[in-house]
Amino acid sequence: MNKLYPWLGPLWQQWQLSLEADRFSNATLLLAKEGMGADQLVEKFSRAVMCSNYASDACGFCHSCQLMQSHNHPDFHIVKPEKEGKNITVDQIRQCTRLAQESSQLSGYRIIIIEPAEAMNESAANALLKTLETPAEKCLFLLIATGMSSLLPTITSRCQQWHLTAPEDTQLVNWLAEQTSKPVPAYAAHINGYAPLTTLAFIEQGDADRFQMITDQFVASLKLQGDMVKLAKDLASDSGQQLEWLWYSLTDAQKYHFGMRLPDATPCASVLANVLDYSLLYTQTQALTGLIEQLNQHSGLNKELLILDWLFKFDGETCL
Repeated sequence: MNKLYPWLGPLWQQWQLSLEADRFSNATLLLAKEGMGADQLVEKFSRAVMCSNYASDACGFCHSCQLMQSHNHPDFHIVKPEKEGKNITVDQIRQCTRLAQESSQLSGYRIIIIEPAEAMNESAANALLKTLETPAEKCLFLLIATGMSSLLPTITSRCQQWHLTAPEDTQLVNWLAEQTSKPVPAYAAHINGYAPLTTLAFIEQGDADRFQMITDQFVASLKLQGDMVKLAKDLASDSGQQLEWLWYSLTDAQKYHFGMRLPDATPCASVLANVLDYSLLYTQTQALTGLIEQLNQHSGLNKELLILDWLFKFDGETCL
C-alpha cells in the first residue's frame, strides 16, 4: 500500500499501539472532515486487522492479504448508501447484524465499515445500537463520520472515538508545495477547512478564480452595484461550496472589526468590514449557517429563492 499522508501518521501510530496491545474497541467512531484522506487510514487499518499474521501492520503475502488486495475478502464488509445522497437503510444494518453473528469464514477477525455513519436513518441507527450493545466476538465495527451532530448520542456513547485533526500549517504548506507547481493563495487552506486534499483540488482546478468572481459579485451587490438576482442564481447552481466561501469571508470580516488581521484571511474581508457593521455581519453569518444546514439536510428546496431571501436581508441603508 502507498505511504500514508504525513498528517495521518500520528493517529495511525496510536491505532498500531492499540492493535499490538489487543485493546482496540469492537465499536470505533472515526471523525474526519472530507478531504483529510481518511480512506487511506481505514484501508491500512483494515489490512492490518485482516492479515493472517495478525500484527500492527499487514504482511502483504498471506492469503488474507491477497484477498484484501483483490477486494475479495469474505470477512470484510463496507456499508454505504445504495445511491449517492441516499440514506443507509435499516435493511442494510440488519444484514450487518447477521454478518456480525456469523462465524468468520477464514477464522480471523471480521470488519464492518459504515460510511458515512451520519447517513443512517433513525431506524437503521436503532438497529445498529442493538448490535453494539451485545458485541460479537472478533467482530469490529468502524463508523466513519464527518461530525457527531447527526449521530444518535446512544451510538456515539458506545464507540471509542478518534478525531482526525488537520495538519499543522507548516506541514500543510510543505505538502502542498510538493504536490503542485501552481501558486497557493494564502487563504486557500483556510476556506477549505485546512483539509489538504480539498485544498489541493481547489488549487489544481483553478477555483481561486471562481472564488474571486463570486466574492466580487457579493461585494458589488452589497454596494448596490451588482445584480443580486444573478448572484443568487450563480450560488444556487453550486453544490454549496460557494456559500461556504461567503461564510468564511463574513467571519473574517467580523474578525476585522476586532482588529484581527490574520495572514490567511480572505481578500474581501477588509472590504466587507468597511461595508457592513458588526451586528449585521454577525446576524447574517448566523443566518447563512442555518441556510447551509437547511440546504444540506433537505433536497428539493428552491435554493435560488432561499439564497435570494438571505441576500435581501442585508440592509441597503448600512451599505456605503
